[in-house]
Amino acid sequence: MPSKNTKFYSLLLIIADFIVLLGAFGIAYILRVQYDPRPLLTQVYAVQYVTTFLLIIPFWLLIFASLGLYQSNTYSRRLVEWSKIAIGSCIGILTIIGWEYFSGQHVFPARLVAVYALIGSFLLILVERETLRLSRSLLFYFGKGTSRVLVIGDSDATRDIADSISNTYKSGYSIVAIAGPRKIIPSGLDVKHFSSIEAALKEIKQLGITTIIQTDLYDSAERNQRILGAAQINHISYNFIPGEAEFYAGKNTVDVFLGYPMISVSQTPLIGWGAIAKQVFDAIVSLLLIIVLSPLFLVLILLQLILNPGPIFYVSKRLSKFSEPVRLIKFRSMNSKYGKRDAAIDFREMGREDLALEYEKNRKVANDPRITRFGQFLRTTSLDELPQLFNVLRGDLSLVGPRPILPQETNFSPTRTALLHSVKSGVTGLWQVSGRSNLSFDERIELELFYAQNWSFWLDIKILFKTIAVVFRKKGAK
Repeated sequence: MPSKNTKFYSLLLIIADFIVLLGAFGIAYILRVQYDPRPLLTQVYAVQYVTTFLLIIPFWLLIFASLGLYQSNTYSRRLVEWSKIAIGSCIGILTIIGWEYFSGQHVFPARLVAVYALIGSFLLILVERETLRLSRSLLFYFGKGTSRVLVIGDSDATRDIADSISNTYKSGYSIVAIAGPRKIIPSGLDVKHFSSIEAALKEIKQLGITTIIQTDLYDSAERNQRILGAAQINHISYNFIPGEAEFYAGKNTVDVFLGYPMISVSQTPLIGWGAIAKQVFDAIVSLLLIIVLSPLFLVLILLQLILNPGPIFYVSKRLSKFSEPVRLIKFRSMNSKYGKRDAAIDFREMGREDLALEYEKNRKVANDPRITRFGQFLRTTSLDELPQLFNVLRGDLSLVGPRPILPQETNFSPTRTALLHSVKSGVTGLWQVSGRSNLSFDERIELELFYAQNWSFWLDIKILFKTIAVVFRKKGAK
């Protein structure tokens, strides 16, 4: 929801980045030229150096802009912002070096200046942006620069949105009033409530409203026009957020059809070049991991033969992209006589009706008696998942994606399962880094639907790093 404040903050970032980059290049020059006695590659005078970079920095800022570093959906997410700053800094330095090579003109007096400039620009911009982030949050905390919001709607989405932006310290939005049923007001939120939209619109000026957020279109076109008209008359921001997530999640394109705006909704943004890049990334990384981890594979195979006699691997039929069956490979963690049919049948044959009911409800059990002692170690450390790298290499799975589900699990929610399988299943995903076995089946599906509808390459990288942390902490593994 762009506003005057977000536009001002973006402009402030551009100015601050310009100053910091100039400072980083200046420090790089001084460190090498003034404090390093070794001979220089070429003589570049300080005035010439600074003048050159005054001309280069705008192109560097264009690189940052192309990566989205001046958009709120980037600078509001710290890890995404940091990664893009690192990429932008590398591209910037490589661009300068490339220009030096092709033009034959020297920009840096020594190679080490480029190294200092790369490290300095990255670190100083991080410090600058974290300082601005803290300053902005402090201003929000004291009510400076915030948008005073009137929320209009009567659905669960209205409540979720109000709850999400109610933390002014983080969002920059101060909810002043809500128009709709009282049930949509989040608990603990002290705002003025209007049961009538018309009554709320009459008090826009008195309440100092600067932004209207509407989450539901009403049956009356006149009523919807009245809300939009109130925003236009009072010259304030108007935002419409559809309450049905399925109609705007994924990748959307806006076009004009017979004079009317037409929104085309794809199930997932993971299409086109994104899907190709993800597939190439999966193939390269899985191959490297298999090579690097090959000694560990050999050790685990030997231990499996000694401590868990029977088949080394367990192959299970699962459903992946477009609900196509794949043969999922894992190190066997159960007694060899189990795992060939639905777990509820095994539990009932053991006389454990309690476990059968628990499994049918949650699709897992807290203490599974079918698992061997060594198998429990494999599960706790997540080492049983390693053979799935071969599934990734041959294209059955992705490194990151929704968990492959059993064929019988499609019966629980056919529509949601179809949307879940709009992308390829993965070895790890949001479910694994958000609680794993501590989450219910429904919570797991919600997280994985979010991934399918909101995929980005940066989200994949974030999940991969979080997976490493989760595995080392052994959090939620059973």
